[in-house]
Amino acid sequence: MKAIVVTDQAAGTAGMKLAERPEPQPAIGDVIVQVYASCITGDELSWPSTWVDRQNRDRTPSIPGHELAGVVTALGYGTTGLSVGQRVFGLTDWTRDGALAEYIAVEARNLAPLPGDVDFTVGAAIVMPGLTAWQGLFDHGRLQAGQTVLVHGAAGIVGSMAVQLARAAGAYVIGTGRADGRKAALDFGAQEYVDLDKDKLKKVGGVDLVFDVFGGDVTKQSAELIRAGGTLVTIAGPTDVRPANGLTIDFVVVPDRAQLSEIVQWVRDGRLRPNIGTIATMDEAVAAFNPTKRSKGKTIIRFRS
Repeated sequence: MKAIVVTDQAAGTAGMKLAERPEPQPAIGDVIVQVYASCITGDELSWPSTWVDRQNRDRTPSIPGHELAGVVTALGYGTTGLSVGQRVFGLTDWTRDGALAEYIAVEARNLAPLPGDVDFTVGAAIVMPGLTAWQGLFDHGRLQAGQTVLVHGAAGIVGSMAVQLARAAGAYVIGTGRADGRKAALDFGAQEYVDLDKDKLKKVGGVDLVFDVFGGDVTKQSAELIRAGGTLVTIAGPTDVRPANGLTIDFVVVPDRAQLSEIVQWVRDGRLRPNIGTIATMDEAVAAFNPTKRSKGKTIIRFRS
């Protein structure tokens, strides 16, 4: 089968190439999915799990891409909950070959049914951003209607999803980012916008929850805005920054079938829309992940129509 592979961590996305790889075989509890659409997360090629397995053994050439939508073509021994021919989408294991390939073996529990009226491109695009935003806001941030949420990177791939989810949940949403992100953030539902290049975060006042994607000084400044009992949730990695009277939680997104099913229903209802930028074919994938100018929105690789 054709797949995008990487062999050189230092090369990053420039080291990607299209190659022939053996078709995967399903293990116990797996399914084989014919991939229709996939994508990668921006910093995925810097993760140790892209290069080594759980025993720290080199696993190159590895296939990146852990967000996918496609059709089940085979079931492994003991697999339940899915059937051959079923449309699915989901998040795959970090230390196994990913979904930038024509076929992938993935644990069935990591996938959810994809309704027939949702395009595969949309299905792939909402996996990581949707789960990350959902888990950050609701599982870790305990967001409640009427609270005030500060979403960093509100025009970005994950931030725009967090804005929409928070707004739909009844929160007052303040977005941040670069000046050129203002319109997009407001279009996604932010009620205020802070240009981090020239505006002072402290002018925002107190908030109940911060959803942070930046880390560093932005995280430090954000902690000072947390009201008593509030939470700073970050996906930028472990941090020593703590609000004076609140919590800081850093987390890594995990697969969740029930959450995916809820997220896709919100998409069907019109409450959520993915932030999609470039849609490319497999033959265009390497160039698409190495753009000549900064791209906005998620880059999706479409394998089949």
